[in-house]
Amino acid sequence: MAAPASLPALIRKKRDGERLEEEEIQSFVRGVTEGTAQQGQIGAMLMAIRLRGMDAGETLALTRAMAASGRALAWPPAWRGLLVDKHSTGGVGDKVSLALAPALAACGCKVPMISGRGLGHTGGTLDKLEAIPGFRVSQSPEQMQSILERVGCCIVGQSEELAPADRVLYGLRDVTATVDSLPLITASILSKKAVEQLSALVLDVKFGSAALYPTQESARELARSLVAVGERLGIRTAAVLSRMDEPLGRCVGNSLEVLEALECLDGGGPPDLRELVTGLGGLLLWQCGLAGAAEQGRERLGRALDDGSALRTFEAMLGAQGVPPATARRLCAGTPPQRRQVLGQASTREELPAPRGGWVQRVEALPLARVLHELGAGRARAGDPVNPRVGAELLVAVGQRLREGEPWLRVHHDGGLGGGGRRALQAALRLAPGPLPPGGRPPPPRLAETILPSGPPGPLAPAGTAGAPPGRGDGVTAGSRPPGSGSGSGFCPARRRPLAEARRDAQAQRRRRRRRRVCVLSAHAPSPSRLPRASPYFRFRAYRRGAHQSVQAGRGLGVRGQRSARGRGHRRGWGGRVVGARARSKGSGWERAAGLEPKGAYRGGVKGQQKG
Repeated sequence: MAAPASLPALIRKKRDGERLEEEEIQSFVRGVTEGTAQQGQIGAMLMAIRLRGMDAGETLALTRAMAASGRALAWPPAWRGLLVDKHSTGGVGDKVSLALAPALAACGCKVPMISGRGLGHTGGTLDKLEAIPGFRVSQSPEQMQSILERVGCCIVGQSEELAPADRVLYGLRDVTATVDSLPLITASILSKKAVEQLSALVLDVKFGSAALYPTQESARELARSLVAVGERLGIRTAAVLSRMDEPLGRCVGNSLEVLEALECLDGGGPPDLRELVTGLGGLLLWQCGLAGAAEQGRERLGRALDDGSALRTFEAMLGAQGVPPATARRLCAGTPPQRRQVLGQASTREELPAPRGGWVQRVEALPLARVLHELGAGRARAGDPVNPRVGAELLVAVGQRLREGEPWLRVHHDGGLGGGGRRALQAALRLAPGPLPPGGRPPPPRLAETILPSGPPGPLAPAGTAGAPPGRGDGVTAGSRPPGSGSGSGFCPARRRPLAEARRDAQAQRRRRRRRRVCVLSAHAPSPSRLPRASPYFRFRAYRRGAHQSVQAGRGLGVRGQRSARGRGHRRGWGGRVVGARARSKGSGWERAAGLEPKGAYRGGVKGQQKG
């Protein structure tokens, strides 16, 4: 066996645009984890990956190597098919995880959610939860399993044992200007999810002026990469593209966002927040077989929010993660003033008046987030403290008519808001003069697009084995219905596009897949009469669903036979034979006469082979 190449040789290879082998990627990640690779070498490799990119195989190998650099979580076999999680690329006012995790647990899922902290203008789930007195985000794997057994969900930070290579690379990506590298983002996100041993994963990829990706097209590219690699890791993966030009909900800031998440858990809250929570949750319930379609999952999750079961689960999670029972009870069952008293309030609550009259076109999220960041709501670098009481409340909605001097924003701060900050906030409000258009101007839906796997559903990874290649050791083959999805659930792989907003894209993708499934081998001689009558051409078509094969030979004559999908029976024809899942042509060498070398293979297991 050849000795592994040195790290400078690997850097040179990727710098020159060559493909790295799986063993070479493992060697690089091993050097990062063990500390044998220098920071300069790691930075050079990151920049080479950023400039030269990685193909799907390289990205998958990097993800697996980063996941294998530390410990993987292990769960009881009874949880197989129920372990789900969600990841967001970050935004302004994004408190979806606070409501989604307990709502999924109330529907029967197990949610071991590993979240992060805010950096820059984006908020972090852990910072929001730490605004609750006593909440502990640090939990050992044994404590996580205990919480999941009792409650069904937990939201924790990444421990040092889980994917340590990602922690090193993540810290260097910022200082090496490689944050936007598609392979590095994909590997960073999915390596942490792979160690969770998930059965299903949904990704919220945001686009817009306040998101990592400004356009829907660039966000779609990341979403497709994440879905493709996630499926190959053995995790049922889906992604949604959601808009992030305006804040999500009405509140921005850690304590204020906790209050708004509680409203959502109590069946209320802003419509766009509920839309995103139920949309993501519905996809997960469908993916793990607890709902027959995503729309049914959305309705079931909405019932969990309305009947109070999601709020009770959230209260139980607070108690399991260190919040005193009296505090958790007062926060979840108390009145709004009691909830604000538990979380604390800023010393100053200042309302900004509208500079002129008009109707609200939008409120830009990025200027709002930057001002709050300067007031202490965010951090410039990892480890900086945050002030959970700093935030802002939107007092208006898109399409609303405003009079000059009418308050539109309430800012919570402890001092420090000067004239420059007020001007920046006023610039975030976009007003249109004149009368409101007929019928109003409703805001666009948050969910813009749904990205699902292009092929048949991947296998559900059993508890304790997710992250392995699909179809190995899990007992579930591609395209089979997941555990727990009996005839009553109506799970159907053909219904991979249940959402109304994705139907048009679904039809186009199904047509493309159908064309790929058909393997057509054909050759046309310049003059068929000059070739033997038995074999002027041969055409073989294999259909994924069917048990139908057609062999056509000699001036439109031929045989047509039916066979079972498992390959029983055979038929003979004009120099052609169909046996089970294989078809061979024993003609007189027409392919050589026509100058063709027919070949064909079908990924579902049906092959077309030709021999002269």
